[in-house]
Order: sequence, then structure tokens, then C-alpha cells
Amino acid sequence: MEVEALPNGNSATAAAPPSAALLEAAAAGTAPSSKLNQLTESLKLEHQFLRVPFEHYKKTIRANHRAVEKEMSAVISCVSDAADRDLSRDDAVQHLNSLVSRLQGLKRKLEEGSRSECLQAQRCKARLDHLESADTENLTEWNSTRLKRILVDYMLRMSYYGTAVKLAESSNIQDLVDLDVFHEAKKVIDALQNREVAPALGWCAENKSRLKKSKSKFEFQLRLQEFIELVRAENNMRAITYARKYLAPWGSTHMKELQHVMATLAFRSNTECTTYKALFEPKQWDYLMDQFKQEFCKLYGMTLEPLLNIYLQAGLSALKTPYPLCWLLKKWPRKTMAKSLARGQVWSVSTRTWSRRISRKSKCSRLI
Repeated sequence: MEVEALPNGNSATAAAPPSAALLEAAAAGTAPSSKLNQLTESLKLEHQFLRVPFEHYKKTIRANHRAVEKEMSAVISCVSDAADRDLSRDDAVQHLNSLVSRLQGLKRKLEEGSRSECLQAQRCKARLDHLESADTENLTEWNSTRLKRILVDYMLRMSYYGTAVKLAESSNIQDLVDLDVFHEAKKVIDALQNREVAPALGWCAENKSRLKKSKSKFEFQLRLQEFIELVRAENNMRAITYARKYLAPWGSTHMKELQHVMATLAFRSNTECTTYKALFEPKQWDYLMDQFKQEFCKLYGMTLEPLLNIYLQAGLSALKTPYPLCWLLKKWPRKTMAKSLARGQVWSVSTRTWSRRISRKSKCSRLI
């Protein structure tokens, strides 16, 4: 039996409206799919979340390996020296006691290094487990934890260490944030604020191979600043000795900077020459702090900007404004718009003015 055709040419079966059950099934299938896509896109942004503890873990392993090699080579050297010499019984006993005490110290270092490595491995595992726990069913809770992680990251970068620690402890996310990594950076930053370069130079020595691989100039800039401080104190002989010992090795790659800085021996700190006066300004220490932050973030694979800023910029740029910018440029006076742009307050107009101007018809097409 043939089905009668409707006037529009479709069959009666095809024209029948979908049942409520089919609509509910389609909606139920679409919602998890959208949540799954959202979760997938969110996980793509967690590169820093995994790389920072992994880089810290590798750094701990390298430091422990260097310490063991140094101690073992010293012990072997002492044993070989003792074997080559004819020692009396008392001298031999004393020598062996010193070796035993040194080996005991090495054992303590190995135990501390092992605990540190286990802690770093535990943090890596905790973060992997956290990413694996992400699911469409607990997406709201997972995003809440993620927001707290981003806030802690922002506080640590802005030097609100106490607040960051309290938020991490109250939320029980100590293994999901980089408190110890930023605590290491805090020591260097505080020292630079107090115009001390020793902790920063120590940090450069610990990461010398990686800084050299990235062609970093941070250690060289620290040495230059230390030389400048000696010149500022009018201790020229010490400055010359310091330059021969620490700055001369950089001459093959940074000769122009060296010549520029060495001229301060003649101009002194009270010079009015703009070229050399800038070297004695306090803002040089701010420049060193900024450079350290860049090198620190690069070393651990962090973003230079806080994650909160990045997410806010991405979210604000994706917002759909009710009226296009071309309409604002046409309706507002040029001077008013220029001042607002200079202050970063394009939307900061009074409510009355905004209401009056958006009520007018715009010739520009509305953004959808």
C-alpha cells in the first residue's frame, strides 16, 4: 500500500514530528559530547602543570648525582694517597676514621636526596592522577580545583607567598601547585631587592649547564652589576681584580659590554654623562629581577605571564560585545576616545551617556 504524498511532496511518514523521547535522547547525547569536547580542550592547556614538577625532578636527580660523584672521587683519592704512603698505625687509624666520617656524611646526603626525589616523583604522580580523574561527571569540581591552582600561581608570581600557601593548604592542593619552586625563586628575588647577588650567582652555578645551553646572559649581567657596585664604593683596585677574575672570561662574546662598563672606572658614580650615569641607577636592580624571572620561567617551562592573565585575556577576547568598536569610534569624540584608550578604559563612561548613546540607531552591523 502506497503512502499518500503531502502537498509539499514529502511523505506522511517523513513529515511526522519527532517524538518527545527522541528529542530527550538527542539532547542527552549532545550534552555529554559538548562537555567531553570542553574537557579535551581544557587538558590541552595543562602543559605547564606537568612540566614544572618534571623539570624540578630532573634538577634534583642531577644535583644528587653531582654530589655523589664529588664525594666518591674525594674518597677514592684519599684512599689512593693513603695506599701510596707509608703511614704509622696511629696515622692510618686516624685517616680511616676521617674516611668513615666522610662516607657517613655521604650516606646522609644520599638519604636526603632520595627523600627529595621520592617527593618530586610523588608530585608528578599526583598531577597525573589529577588529570586522569577529569571526567564529564565531575567537570564542575575539577574546574573549581583548576581555578584554585590558577589563583595560587598568580599569587606566587605576584609575591603573595603567605596567601598562596594558605589557599593551597585550605584546598588541599599542595601537590598540584609549585610552592617549593617559587620559594626557591623568592630567595633570589629578595636578595636582589636587597642588592645582593650571591644567591643569584649560586642559582646560576646550580643551573650552569642549562643556562649555557640557552645562551643566557644573566650570570654575566650579575657580574657586571657586582663590578659596578665596587666602582660605586670607589674600590677601584678590587674592581680591577674582580674584572680580571670574573669578567675577562666573557670577553670573547661580550667585549662591547665589557668596554662600556670598564669605562666607569674613569667616570665614577657621580658622573653626569648620560651613557654611564644609567649604569649606576637603581633601576638596574629591577632589570636584574625581571631578567631572573624570565630565566626562571624558561628553565622550568613556565609561561612568562601568569596563567590568570592568559585565561582572562582569552576569555575577554572571545566575548561578543553588543555594539562594534567602529560604532563607538563614530559616535564618541576623538579626544574622549583617545584619552580612554590611553587609560585602558574604553568602556568607562557614565551610565547616562552609555544609555543615551546605545539607544541611537547604529549604521554599523551588530556583532553576532
